[in-house]
Amino acid sequence: MPGPVITLLTDFGTADGYVAEMKGVIVSLAPDVRIMDVAHDIPPQDVARARLAVTRYWRRFPRGVVHVVVVDPGVGTARAALAVESDGRFLVGPDNGVLSAALALPGAVVVSLDVPGGASPTFHGRDVFAPAAARLARGEPLEILGARYRTSVVTRIPPPVRGDGGRITGEVIAIDRFGNAITNIEATAAATVVVAGSVVPVVTTFADVESGCGCALAGSSGFMEVAVRDGSAAQALGLCVGAPVEARR
Repeated sequence: MPGPVITLLTDFGTADGYVAEMKGVIVSLAPDVRIMDVAHDIPPQDVARARLAVTRYWRRFPRGVVHVVVVDPGVGTARAALAVESDGRFLVGPDNGVLSAALALPGAVVVSLDVPGGASPTFHGRDVFAPAAARLARGEPLEILGARYRTSVVTRIPPPVRGDGGRITGEVIAIDRFGNAITNIEATAAATVVVAGSVVPVVTTFADVESGCGCALAGSSGFMEVAVRDGSAAQALGLCVGAPVEARR
């Protein structure tokens, strides 16, 4: 029978040995675990990109899988370290918004992880999150990893605002590696999208517009995305995280 699975998503890169240190801790505590690298090239401290990545994949894995997410610019501060059970999966990471997708589901159970006295204030990935993930993979119950977390967790996904005439106002929440701007507006029957002073049509595929032209379409994550065919919307339109977007019917 295959052993338990732990996935890793970090901004550590692979050149400095940080990921290997985490893996060493995990396999020392849970020797039969299978570790799957999701990615380690999230841009440094880019919580929004990490959150979007987690949103895409965490429920694609079977129940029981443990997802570790370490994009943690607040490491060593008062921000909480969390372990979450949601929809039959486990997620371990900082309370900075990277776990928003799991935390938003009804019935999610959250505990605040105990930080060992000897933990490095700059490497909770190794000293806090990796051991917690290994214990979950071994079958230990969530409740013994820490106390129930009663404080409101950080989500950082602002809800869109619905206005008159079917208009929906939102914002860019992430820029992917292609330069596509992912918004917080769910895929909708809008006809056009206004962003950075430009009006772009809503289409079904990138091929529905000419090369170099802007468009908006429903991305695979279920959110509206602004794109430029064969180019970067972020560069062409000067977009960044937080840029206002309006979908018009």
